[in-house]
Amino acid sequence: MKGNFTALINSDQLTLIDFSAEWCGPCKMLAPILKQVKDEMGEDLKIVKIDVDKNQNLANTYQVRGVPTLIFFKNGKQLWRKSGVLQKGELVQLAKSFL
Repeated sequence: MKGNFTALINSDQLTLIDFSAEWCGPCKMLAPILKQVKDEMGEDLKIVKIDVDKNQNLANTYQVRGVPTLIFFKNGKQLWRKSGVLQKGELVQLAKSFL
């Protein structure tokens, strides 16, 4: 995953990484919200879900201490990060501010 991940975040396309886990209740609540965000943003935003249990090295590299943790990347730069469930409107507004 490491090589692909680096290519993903170095892209000039805005990418939202969702660090989550199968056992995480809030992560399950966030999934349909992220789908709505993707539906609204279309090709302007790529959303990638990363399971922290299957990708522990990646989670450690980005110091993910709680799930869900959302991080926006563009051109290899971390633009924003927050842990917890956010609403669609807030995520769409943030995404548009980074385009």
